[in-house]
Amino acid sequence: MGNGHGLVTLLLGAILMGASSFVQGNSSKHVVCYQGTWSVYRPGLGKFGVEDIDPFLCTHLIYAFLGIEETGQLRVIDAYLDLEDNSGRGNIKSFNALKLKNPVLKTLVAVGGWNEGSKKFSVVARDPLKRAKFVDDVVRFLQRHGFDGLDLDWEYPNQRHSLENEDRSNYITFLKELKEGLEPFSFMLSAAVGSAQFSAELSYDIPAIVPYLDLINVMAYDLHGPWDEVVGINAPLYAAAGDASDSTGRMQQLNVDAIVKYWLLAGAPPEKLVVGVPFYGRTFTLTTPDGNQPGSPHIGKGIAGKYSREPGVLGYNELCELMQQEEWTQKWESAQQVPYAFRQRQWVGYEDTRSLSLKAQYVMDHHLGGIMIWSLESDDFRGTCGQQRYPLLHEINRVLFGANTPTGLTQESSDDKPSEGFRCPAGAPEGYVRDPDDCTKFYYCSGGNTHSFNCPVGLNFDLSTKSCDYSSSVKC
Repeated sequence: MGNGHGLVTLLLGAILMGASSFVQGNSSKHVVCYQGTWSVYRPGLGKFGVEDIDPFLCTHLIYAFLGIEETGQLRVIDAYLDLEDNSGRGNIKSFNALKLKNPVLKTLVAVGGWNEGSKKFSVVARDPLKRAKFVDDVVRFLQRHGFDGLDLDWEYPNQRHSLENEDRSNYITFLKELKEGLEPFSFMLSAAVGSAQFSAELSYDIPAIVPYLDLINVMAYDLHGPWDEVVGINAPLYAAAGDASDSTGRMQQLNVDAIVKYWLLAGAPPEKLVVGVPFYGRTFTLTTPDGNQPGSPHIGKGIAGKYSREPGVLGYNELCELMQQEEWTQKWESAQQVPYAFRQRQWVGYEDTRSLSLKAQYVMDHHLGGIMIWSLESDDFRGTCGQQRYPLLHEINRVLFGANTPTGLTQESSDDKPSEGFRCPAGAPEGYVRDPDDCTKFYYCSGGNTHSFNCPVGLNFDLSTKSCDYSSSVKC
């Protein structure tokens, strides 16, 4: 698919999104959702494919991950899953086809991640020819597959390996050249970045990188885990009562509030700053069953989830299922504004709808760009725990938009089957048309296909603005 087609879709989609502000008032907020594509190989109810993504719950979907070679080449990690060549499963094509259901949606591909390491990025970033190769590969890949941009996930410049000396300045050059390569095609550039001050200041010259990034996805999680001497909660909103007694000053930096204030003070514009939240908890094995408060001693990682199968980690879906089957004691840590739970010697600090509601409200109060989620497959995406599907994601949307979704539209209010036999006229230009008999219904015509939508309750589709508006304002 050529990028021109995508731009027309997105421009018209943006008009629709603007209209949703009649319902929500906050169409500028972003909900940036990563999918770890390997989750399609998980067993049982944990299996998560593109068909499980609700395309209306996020403003940006990020396909994670591609890799990078030391030559500067882009590397497809799972060609059988990602591509259609050689009878592959064509996952990327299905992923980007979600924009046919929700034309407002933007899709990006992420390169990197923790497992990809730092060294290869470092080697490429220091070499002008390798940087140019990477930029060229990225542009061609985005064009070929219909993505709207790149998310650079180098974890982390100037850390984790021996080629550290020049990373901080080379990262700036790398972003600058990526932006220059992407901009002519209106492709986005975002980056996933380290969060706490003592780490971030090693990696980033914040005022220097800001001009080249459309969104800065701050990974404000993994702030505590089994690598610590005592148990702690994955992503506290505020500092714990005892953090101030840490003579190094590091403990006071390990909370969302301190992270956001550091990035803002260092020069990040609030509207570009997107706060990352985890849809998983960090688990520990306690030294004794009785020592179950935050700050208690432990002997290492706790249990693994039955889907993610990684010791020390429990997805929200895995935890809520466990809590249905076993007796866990659930507690609220009032200073840090996050929950934790324990059962015998197993302990987990995690997120629930209450803590995520508070984080989303923090984003609203500080006029930040939005919330980033790692990652979709860890929400209760099937609704097996007795709530609706995607309870965590719905709660974030409710706070940011005052509605279930960023657009006010839902999976149920749109489908690919034309309503009551309506078809886009042959040769119709790409764009939105209203149902001739029902002003609450409208259609998106694209390449001979008809995609159906309903306006949110109380709104009609306005032909002059190509958007949903209050019924009293629409000539019907």
